[in-house]
Amino acid sequence: MRRRAKRQPTELELEILKVLWERGPSTVAEVQKAFGRRRPMAYTTVLTMLRVMTDKRLVKRNTSARAYVYRPTQSRSAVAKSMVSDVLHRVLDGSAAELLLHALDDRSFTSEELEEMRQVLDDMEMRQA
Repeated sequence: MRRRAKRQPTELELEILKVLWERGPSTVAEVQKAFGRRRPMAYTTVLTMLRVMTDKRLVKRNTSARAYVYRPTQSRSAVAKSMVSDVLHRVLDGSAAELLLHALDDRSFTSEELEEMRQVLDDMEMRQA
């Protein structure tokens, strides 16, 4: 039997996850309020999205309080790694070099960012030696 692929978060789900990563566990009203600054959204829309995200196991809800409190099931880093891995395998046939080239070609970088990338590559090279 073929293993079902893990569903990646949609753009709106990622925005909600970002709010939860920044704020920590939050109620629907708190997530809606945080969105109000970026992009106004109806309470019912946020509630529906969080229900869908609960079904997809992107968030868990604590039902012990009067208002449900939602928290992400994975860290930002884990979600990013999963999404990059998905692109790497589905789009680039597993070519990490091609992924890196696309990422580097996408924008310009500060000298600090370039130095950090050099350090990561140097560390990887030393571990493989």
